[in-house]
Amino acid sequence: MNEPLLRELVPAVIGVLVRRGADFAAAEDAVQDALVEAVRVWPDAPPQDPKGWLVTVAWRKFLDASRADTSRRHREARVESEPMPGPGEAVDDTLQLYFLCAHPSLTPASAVALTLRAAGGLTTRQIAQAYLVPETTMAQRISRAKRTVSGVRFNQPGDVATVVRVLYLVFNEGYSGDVDLAAEAIRLTRQLAAMTSHEEVAGLLALMLLHHARRPARTRPDGSLVPLTEQDRSLWDTRLIAEGVDVLQTALARDRLGEFQAQAAIAALHADARTAEETDWVQIVEWYDELVRLTASPVARLNRAVAVGEADGPRAGLAALAELDPALPRHTAAAAYLHERDGDPVTAARLYAEAARSAPSLPERDHFTRHAARLNAQLRG
Repeated sequence: MNEPLLRELVPAVIGVLVRRGADFAAAEDAVQDALVEAVRVWPDAPPQDPKGWLVTVAWRKFLDASRADTSRRHREARVESEPMPGPGEAVDDTLQLYFLCAHPSLTPASAVALTLRAAGGLTTRQIAQAYLVPETTMAQRISRAKRTVSGVRFNQPGDVATVVRVLYLVFNEGYSGDVDLAAEAIRLTRQLAAMTSHEEVAGLLALMLLHHARRPARTRPDGSLVPLTEQDRSLWDTRLIAEGVDVLQTALARDRLGEFQAQAAIAALHADARTAEETDWVQIVEWYDELVRLTASPVARLNRAVAVGEADGPRAGLAALAELDPALPRHTAAAAYLHERDGDPVTAARLYAEAARSAPSLPERDHFTRHAARLNAQLRG
């Protein structure tokens, strides 16, 4: 059984059914039923046209469900007037399905879950495990999302920027359960990039590839975080870096800069440095200037302050940091780092301990706690 092929075909098959007249929820249910049938039949009799087979079986499942529902007799009359399904159709509705899953009427959490289910082909159980929630909770979330978009037609325009944002949220979930969401986000973004020449889709793909390339060096065997400056760069995936840089350069050549392209350019400069000391911080500050101009993001301003501290010295970084809201997430951690660089271990230790208390994750809390303990030990010694 070729599970990757099945997952790749899911969004296209759902798209065919929706275009033929099925509402999204019914189409998704029919395709899931067809997948169950494929798992049973394909090992002994693999089809010559997998997509055509899935379309045929899913359409029949949809018709059967429609006939069984007496309250939908009007729909049955409409769908039975459609031509009988044959070989896989040349039209690919996958892009429209992405737009549907990232519909602005959905919450970000619902859009992510629906994208993983419909466009990613993951089961409800897999998505629930990835998000560390009960399967019943995730099932309810997906059902609500399907109901919300059930009346949306494919002739309504979609927003690539919203789709890109949803895929970025998927990537940032990383890995948990038996589903690698970072790898899944890259797979989906590759698929989207193949369907559209949008610069920000390419920028997001480049950003994902460049960040994912550093994954093997990001944690120690005990699960603790390794800061970028301390990572073993020989562990970085040079193939992914080369691909990410190539994708980014192609996008930048179109001269329509967006925030994900700017983020990818910063990641590329980090990836290009053979050692932490060789990092071109001056260029990184310039790219953060572009990112702030594009987004006015407080997080981008915070990261820019740290970059200024590397390019122009820690006091310049602290001055830039002082202009920002101290309640900003990771503001305290950035201040601790810059104070340590400025030769003030007392203040740095206190701020690291404070950052640990408000850390958003256990690995970050442990990371900041270790820094505070290290500096306190040095002060006592």
